Amino acid sequence: MDSFEINKVLGGLLGTVFVVFSVGIVSDSLFATPAPEKPGFAIEATEPEAGGGGKKAAAEAKPIAELLAHADAKAGEAVFKKCQACHSGEKGGPNKVGPDLWDIVDRPVAEHEGFSYSAGMKDFSKGGEEKWTYDNLNHFLTSPKKFVKGTAMGFAGLSKDQDRADVIAYLRTLSDSPKPLPEAGAAAAASDASGAAKPAEGAAPAQAKPAEGAQPAEGAKPAEAQPAAPAENKPVEGAEPAPAQ
Repeated sequence: MDSFEINKVLGGLLGTVFVVFSVGIVSDSLFATPAPEKPGFAIEATEPEAGGGGKKAAAEAKPIAELLAHADAKAGEAVFKKCQACHSGEKGGPNKVGPDLWDIVDRPVAEHEGFSYSAGMKDFSKGGEEKWTYDNLNHFLTSPKKFVKGTAMGFAGLSKDQDRADVIAYLRTLSDSPKPLPEAGAAAAASDASGAAKPAEGAAPAQAKPAEGAQPAEGAKPAEAQPAAPAENKPVEGAEPAPAQ
């Protein structure tokens, strides 16, 4: 092979490298992905703790009735933006990664039409008997994987009580007939009422008086009668004293 042939081969290789390099530069400029000025909401996923479960998550969460008493649905609408990557909230909205959340309050669990639920969520639903009550929503949003074992939902949950209360208050508005709010303090009032009849600590029990005319119980000792004081005999005025015997 003479020098001319060698130059042709080297020229072809250099030309190929130049073309590939040029295509790379052009593609980078056409499909550039600059970082957004304002980052979106990341879907956080965490592994459930060993030995956890729904009961533990439920015990850690505060009563939803107390939280909703100070909730702000408008603020909850902003928190709901974290959910919109996976859920729609409009009436007749599409199912995404998760089901549409229109009219979610008191809706049977794992029963939304057209959505394929995980085995864990189906088990939790008990065939549709379990509903998304305010209480269940509160526990689930605290930690989805702890409350519903085996759920496919990858969201880590809302650890702040106020955020959960606000977003649940907003979810309540996504309905033609919003469900009534739970009555705050009802459980405490019932507890106080049940304890009203109990005697105060340290108080002596009241002694029962026997009914008039009642017979004493068998084996009970009758009350000892106190002897009456002897009557003082006064002589009748004008009467002679009796002689001593």
